[in-house]
Amino acid sequence: MNKKWVMPKLSLVTLAIVFLWIKTVVSYFASFSIEAENMMQAIILFINPLSFLLIIFGFAFFIKKEKTRNTYVILTSLILTIILFSNMVFYRFFNDFITVPVLFQTSNFGDLGGSAIGNINWWTDPLYFLDIVILIVLAKVKPSFVIFRETTKINRRAYFLVAIATFFFNLGLAETERPQLLTRTFDREMLVKNIGTYNYHIYDIYLQTRQSAQRALADSNDLVAVNNYIKAKQTDPSDEMHGIAEGRNVIVVKLESTQNFVINNEMNGEEITPFLNELTKDEDTVYMDNFYHQTEQGKTSDSEFLLDNSLYPLGRGAVFFTHSGNEYQTLTENFNDNGYYTTALHANNGSFWNRNTVYENFGYDRFYSLPDYTVGEGEDVNWGMKDIPFLQQSVDHMKEMEQPFFSKVITLTNHYPFTLDEEDKFIGEYDSNSRTLNRYFQTVRYQDEAIKEFFASLKESGLYENSIIIMYGDHYGISENHNVAMSKYLEREITPFESAQLQRVPLFIHIPDSGVGEVNHTLAGQIDLKPTIENLVGIETGNAIQFGQDIFSEDNDNFVILRDGRFITEDIVYAGETCWDKETGEAIDSEICLPYMERVNEELAYNDEIIYGDLLRFYDAKNGRLKEDTTEPVDVE
Repeated sequence: MNKKWVMPKLSLVTLAIVFLWIKTVVSYFASFSIEAENMMQAIILFINPLSFLLIIFGFAFFIKKEKTRNTYVILTSLILTIILFSNMVFYRFFNDFITVPVLFQTSNFGDLGGSAIGNINWWTDPLYFLDIVILIVLAKVKPSFVIFRETTKINRRAYFLVAIATFFFNLGLAETERPQLLTRTFDREMLVKNIGTYNYHIYDIYLQTRQSAQRALADSNDLVAVNNYIKAKQTDPSDEMHGIAEGRNVIVVKLESTQNFVINNEMNGEEITPFLNELTKDEDTVYMDNFYHQTEQGKTSDSEFLLDNSLYPLGRGAVFFTHSGNEYQTLTENFNDNGYYTTALHANNGSFWNRNTVYENFGYDRFYSLPDYTVGEGEDVNWGMKDIPFLQQSVDHMKEMEQPFFSKVITLTNHYPFTLDEEDKFIGEYDSNSRTLNRYFQTVRYQDEAIKEFFASLKESGLYENSIIIMYGDHYGISENHNVAMSKYLEREITPFESAQLQRVPLFIHIPDSGVGEVNHTLAGQIDLKPTIENLVGIETGNAIQFGQDIFSEDNDNFVILRDGRFITEDIVYAGETCWDKETGEAIDSEICLPYMERVNEELAYNDEIIYGDLLRFYDAKNGRLKEDTTEPVDVE
C-alpha cells in the first residue's frame, strides 16, 4: 500500500530565509554580473548570503508572541530586500556597491533621482518584492504547512550552532580562495563575491567606524613614513616644458564622462569628435592617448580632488563629503600664492557634491554656480545648463576676471542618461542593445561642438592668445554593465584587460603659439595633472606631499594605479585578478605582477592614511617640515 505524500511543515522564518537566499543568489548573476570563475567560487556565491540570513532571522525565535514574531520576519525581509534592491539600482548606474559614506551624500540624492529611476526595470524589478507579499498572506491565512508555534530552547541552540558554523565555513572558503580578503577594502565586488551582500554591509559599517576614529588618533609621526615614500619616488620635472606657459591664464575644462575611445573614431561613418580630432593634429596641442581617470565613487568630484591635490580619492564614498574639512595643499592655493585669481565655473547647484564647502576650503576666490548663469528657454539639461550656452557665458565671466586667472570649467551635457533635444543632435543614435551607449555618441558629439564654439568665443574675447587650455575626461561614461554593446561597437570581446584600457580618457594641453604639439604616448593619470600644470606655469612645489609626477619628466616611471587596485605599466596590465600582456592582451603568469601589486597596496594605503588621519595639518609644504618642528626637515630614510 502506497503511503500518501505529506507536505513537510516549514516555519515562516525558514520560508523567509529561502526566499531571500534565492533572490540574492539570482541577483548576483542577473543584476550584479558577478561571475564564478571556478567551482569554489560558485560554491561561495551560493552559500555566502546564508550565514547572515540565518543569524538575523534567528532572532525571531526569541520572540514569544506569534504576531510580533511574524511582524519581525516580514519587516526584516522587507528591509533586506530594500538593501538588495538599492544595491542593484546603484550597481546598474555606478557599477559599484553602496557604502556608508555614500549614504551621507544626501545633497546629491535629489539630483540623482532621475538617474536612479532610469535604472529601474518596472516590468521585472517588482518581482524582487513578491516574497514579501507571500509572507504577509501566509501570516494572515496560516496554512497547515506553515509552523507558527514557538521554538524550543534546544532547537534554538542547534539552529545558531548551524548559523555560526555556516559563517565560519563561508569565511574559511573565502580566505582560501582569496587570501587577505578583508584587507582589500577597495575591491568591493571581491568582498561581495566572497562574503555576500549583507555581510559586506556589516563589514562596511565596521570600516566606517574605524576610519572615523583615525583622525583623532593620528599624530605627526604618521606623516614621516608617508613623506619618505613620496620623496623616494619623486622625479624632477621637465626642464624643456618648465614655465612654457608662465604668466598665462590657465583654463582647465573637465569633459564630462568622456572616454578616449571616441577620439579619432567614427560611428555609422560619422566622426564623433571632429573638433577634438583636429586638436590631436594641432601644432600647439599635446594630446595624451594613454591618460587614465582614477576616480571611484565620487566620480566628477573625485576627478576634481585629484586635480587639486595630486592625491587619490577614497575607495569608499566621496572625499568632497567625507573629508571636506581636512587641511590640503591644493593647486588652487598655489595659484593664489603666485598672484592668480582662482575660480570654478559649473552651471549646477553649489551644494551638489558639496562644492560650496570644498571650494572655499581649497582656496577658490569665486565659484560661479547656476545662479550666475541665465538659463534661457530650451537651454536646461539634466541637472543644469547645456554646454554651448554655458561655455559662452563662462567666457563672458572670464572677460571680467583679473588676469592672470585660473579657471576650472565643468561641462555637463554629456552626462547619464545622455539625453538631448532634437535640435542638439548632430549625429544619429547607435544601434545596440544598450540605450545608454546608443545615446552616448550623440551627447559626446554635442560636447565636441560646444568645445569648438568655446575656442571661438575665447578668440573673440581676446583671452585665447594669453591662455593655456587643458581639457580632460573626468571619468568613464559607459560602465562595464554595457560590455555587450561596447563589444559590438569595438568589434572585440571586452575582457578585464580591455575594460582596464577603456578607463583611458583624453587629455589635451593646448598652448597657443607654442609649437609643442604632438601625440604623447606617456602613461599618466589624473593624479599627475597638478605637478604637470605647476611646472608648465613655472610654480615650484618641491616640498609638496603628492603622488603624481610631471607627465613630461624624463624620469616619469610610466606607471598608473587605478583607485580600485588595477594598474598599468608599459608592458603589463593587472585587472580582473589577472596579469595581462599589454601588447597581446593575453593572460600571463601572475607572478610578474606581484612586485607591482605590493607598490599599489602601499601607495593606496599611505594615501588613505593622509586623508583619514588629516595628516597634512601637521606639515608645512613651504619648507618641508613638520609644523611643530621648526628646525629639522622630514628626513628621508
